[in-house]
Amino acid sequence: MAQTFDLNRNHFELFGIAPRFGIDLDALNRSYRRIQGEVHPDRFTHLPGAAQRSAMQWATHVNGAYQTLKSPQARARYLIELGGAALDERGGTGLPVAFLTEQMEWREKVEAARERQDSAELSALEQESEAEMQQCCLELERTLDRERDLDASRVGLYRLMFLDKLSAEIGDAIEAIETAT
Repeated sequence: MAQTFDLNRNHFELFGIAPRFGIDLDALNRSYRRIQGEVHPDRFTHLPGAAQRSAMQWATHVNGAYQTLKSPQARARYLIELGGAALDERGGTGLPVAFLTEQMEWREKVEAARERQDSAELSALEQESEAEMQQCCLELERTLDRERDLDASRVGLYRLMFLDKLSAEIGDAIEAIETAT
């Protein structure tokens, strides 16, 4: 019953999984479906308004927790915050110069390909950014799960955020070229 759930548990405790970046997504999905079945508001329509509101609150909480843990970026952010480290909402200050230089180079490549209307180059950049995102996730797994290095994890998160945004920009550029032709 929804009233018996503890809203003070962290997302990992809620789903019964270890607080790690490298989680078993299948186990998360199974746990989510089981819990969502228990707290779904439709199960409480016959109860008084307070019980219905409690069920709605729980369903909302479970959905939010699931979305957080399902997303590598949100999961890394959550783990860093659970570890007590503060995050800069603008994407980080004091980042390594190499990281900032890499960002500028990526943006220049994307802009040049966009200006040339070169969808093949943009697709190659998209594949390259996806590979970089996978590598970044492996690095986050190392720094968060094994080394417990919140400073390195924070830089990794900012890099993942950049790559995610870059990937979206590349996708938008490819779509713009395809719709223009």
